[in-house]
Amino acid sequence: MMGECIISVFERKDMTDPSPQPPLRIGIDLGGTKIEIIALDETGNELLRRRVATPQGDYAGTVAAVAGLVARVERELGRCGTVGVGIPGAESVATGLIKNANSTCLIGQPLRADLQTRLGREVRLANDANCFALSEAIDGAGQGAGVVFGVILGTGVGGGIVVDGRVLAGANRIAGEWGHNPLPYPGEESGEMPLCYCGRAGCVEAWLSGPALAGDHLRHAGQTLLPAEIAARAAQGDAACKATLQRYERRLAKALAQVINVLDPDVIVLGGGLSNLERLYANVPAYWSPYVFSDTVCTRLVRNRHGDSSGVRGAAWLWNDATEYRAS
Repeated sequence: MMGECIISVFERKDMTDPSPQPPLRIGIDLGGTKIEIIALDETGNELLRRRVATPQGDYAGTVAAVAGLVARVERELGRCGTVGVGIPGAESVATGLIKNANSTCLIGQPLRADLQTRLGREVRLANDANCFALSEAIDGAGQGAGVVFGVILGTGVGGGIVVDGRVLAGANRIAGEWGHNPLPYPGEESGEMPLCYCGRAGCVEAWLSGPALAGDHLRHAGQTLLPAEIAARAAQGDAACKATLQRYERRLAKALAQVINVLDPDVIVLGGGLSNLERLYANVPAYWSPYVFSDTVCTRLVRNRHGDSSGVRGAAWLWNDATEYRAS
């Protein structure tokens, strides 16, 4: 049954207030373990945030959980909203079905169509890395920049592109999928290439994810350490840990230089757990200049402003160009 938002977006706050209320911007971060929802006002102020556990392996339950969260938020705030959803995958241009999702119950499902039916309105869907990039471009570390490349350095490696405040999805909906290109300019990496989950070897993700950093340290130092432990020991002067981070920084610099050569962004914003390595922001730009086809490199490398909230905020900002919203 099609959902219906029964609160008019033009309903007044009270009888003495003649001005209409603009619609909420509702964002949903659909993750593998949790579903988070946020409601923003028209200027980006957070009004409300809720989260529930993701129904594991249950597609119908996931759709119902998302619809239930939207209904709950609109009930609590007394007005309707536009809805944007960030997902760990992409929507196929050919079929409208979800592909490339690490939440496997979404794969092959018409998620956007099903959500639109349940909610009774248009829903905008984007990859979670695109949502991260959009959040940081609108009111985060990349605010005011014309071209922003957002990078996720975590369990996986992803990227998103925002141009003049809008996500660049691409003809195949894979714009920014930087993590599944080969690491360029092989030097010390010219030996055996690490395998990537996508089935190829030597992908950027296979070199630059959190598990990849830990694996590189194990291969070179024979120690099993988490990335945070490697960073802490390097700060204390541990030579093996310092060498591991230097290899990581050189690889990140080469990979980002390739992005600069193709996209030439104003700013690159890092997110994910490895974005907390403060040394990256000074050391990586020092390494990337020889690989960038320019006499100077004006691109800035910066840390995200919104942290773990960027994904859900970016989902809400998928409607940043909306001038009117009608609930059915």
